[in-house]
Amino acid sequence: MQQQMPRLAARALIVEQGKVLLVNAFADLDIPLMCLPGGGAHSGSSLPENLAREVFEETGLTIEVGAPCLVNEFHDPDTGFHQVEIFFKAQISKDSARPDTWDDPEHIVARRIWADANLLERVPHKPSSLAQLAFGDATGLSYDPLETIWKP
Repeated sequence: MQQQMPRLAARALIVEQGKVLLVNAFADLDIPLMCLPGGGAHSGSSLPENLAREVFEETGLTIEVGAPCLVNEFHDPDTGFHQVEIFFKAQISKDSARPDTWDDPEHIVARRIWADANLLERVPHKPSSLAQLAFGDATGLSYDPLETIWKP
């Protein structure tokens, strides 16, 4: 296995009316894993700029990016893939459209759900600390140590 540089990504924690916004994590919709919207950072843009772009592409929503709230790492020991994710609190902009359908240009995200704490318990998701992050009383920035990527 060849050593790979970690990939940097940004994700949006959007909580409204006691529900957190989740999107499918893989293009194969038979894989049930859900995650927060966001994705890989492009060089030359800030993490909040990258995040706003990714969320719009994946959901059709325009957001306002707030403070970082979590640094999470995961890896795949089989392939060497390693990703460092910076999670930011975010909210949907007041003037944002809220489309029922959208077209992800990367053709990965095709499903989004709003999950309350009870639904989140039943939905496979990453990171493992998402419930505490979305519904807990934590303040400030937290760190999740390296966790193994989810496999069906």
